[in-house]
Amino acid sequence: MLSTFRMIAFLSFLLTGYAVSSADSNTDIKVGVAEVDITPPVGFPMAGYYHERLAEGTIDPLKAKAVVFREGETAAALVVCDLIGIATDLSKEIRRIAAEKTGIPAQNIVVAATHSHTAPDYMKELYLYLGKESQETLRKQYIEKLIHGPVAAVEQANENAQPAVLATGSATQETPVAFNRRFVMRDGSVKTWQSLKNPEVLRAAGPIDTEIGLLAIRDPESGTNRGVISNFALHLDTVGGMKWSADYPYFIERSLRDAFGPDVVSIFGTGCCGDINHANPASPVRNKVDFIGNSLGTSITDQLPKLPPLQNTTLTVGSQVVQLPLQDASPAEVARSIKILEIAHNGGKVDFFEHVTAYKKMILDQIRHKKPHANTIEHITWGLSRSLAGTGETLPVDVTVITMGNEVGIVCLPGEVFVELGLAIKQASPFKTTIIVELSNTVETIYIPHRAAYAGGSYEVTNSNVQPGSGEMLVEAALKLLREAATKNKAD
Repeated sequence: MLSTFRMIAFLSFLLTGYAVSSADSNTDIKVGVAEVDITPPVGFPMAGYYHERLAEGTIDPLKAKAVVFREGETAAALVVCDLIGIATDLSKEIRRIAAEKTGIPAQNIVVAATHSHTAPDYMKELYLYLGKESQETLRKQYIEKLIHGPVAAVEQANENAQPAVLATGSATQETPVAFNRRFVMRDGSVKTWQSLKNPEVLRAAGPIDTEIGLLAIRDPESGTNRGVISNFALHLDTVGGMKWSADYPYFIERSLRDAFGPDVVSIFGTGCCGDINHANPASPVRNKVDFIGNSLGTSITDQLPKLPPLQNTTLTVGSQVVQLPLQDASPAEVARSIKILEIAHNGGKVDFFEHVTAYKKMILDQIRHKKPHANTIEHITWGLSRSLAGTGETLPVDVTVITMGNEVGIVCLPGEVFVELGLAIKQASPFKTTIIVELSNTVETIYIPHRAAYAGGSYEVTNSNVQPGSGEMLVEAALKLLREAATKNKAD
């Protein structure tokens, strides 16, 4: 007997006319989904800000959620973690181990973050762990969990991969929950986090993206949803406090499970939202996390039964390493940064933008120089990296594209990418549905603005490690890979 949840979903599926059997649709592709808990313990450092905060409890669990696609000899995996970002050190370790255990090539495995600010600040602990240096037992044990949790999710998804019907399309988020947070001022400058009541504000400096990209993974016999990949461009910083939380994607998960049963795996990939957040500049009241997540969840659950199945599920995976030009960190800049960080650490007042600049200069110092001007670990926690230390003038990042047939493409980009760059990829993509997942494999870029944004300045530009034009390089690489996949799939 089907559960009540499954029966409702199945009847809805039949009524829309999209129930299919394996004879009606291409089920050569096999898909597996899985999730693993990666919630840190109480007392582990929390991410999101420029001072140490130790967690006091849990609101809702943090998870690593994986999907594995297999068709013939081709395989790909995407594992999305409830983390603020994916350090290159972490992605390399997860991909290496997962590849050994599953046989999926490491370059075909993507590790992405949702960007929750109520998630762990783990980079110093990971740095110490990989260097086999001493640290607190609680912190060392969590790093082991943080590495092996996502690996286990990929393993489980790979093991339970089975024939599936894929349905794709998009929903439109009509209830306003996302707003461009950069504003053009009357003096020609650009400022972040403004109110429209400020008479110096002229207009928003950019657009938003109201599309929710969707990919449903359905059982070919019953038509029930085993997993749902959803994608929306909205910054995750809506909870606050000192307890672990996955932020609004948790409420998307609840909405999907209420509608389609408790076993459906909800995999949310954050879209290009480097300049997008939840603060409505026309209102002093901010939308709360449950309102945002439930509103997005409703948009998704209303649209899912209407999605048509893919007739062609030919799987292709392509990746390209892009060398993004880094900003510099001179000896004088590093020396000044150390002084600013020492003042802030001792409770003194420092200008916010100077604090941000000082922190990023310390990150750049260790990445650019084989002999850094400072002993970085004495001054920062976030941004420490073993695999990137001494890299030089450019930062190597992966752009990965996973496509199915001629209908859907999943684009995975590093860093916090401006919405304009994501929209440019979608506009030029040869695939009807293009899902863009930022914060994939590498977070050390920090923000990735479009070229024009550097002229305007403000927070996101200040907090970027890469030079102008880097965002456009990612767009070019993504479109090249999408076009190659479309050509190959058309030929097949």
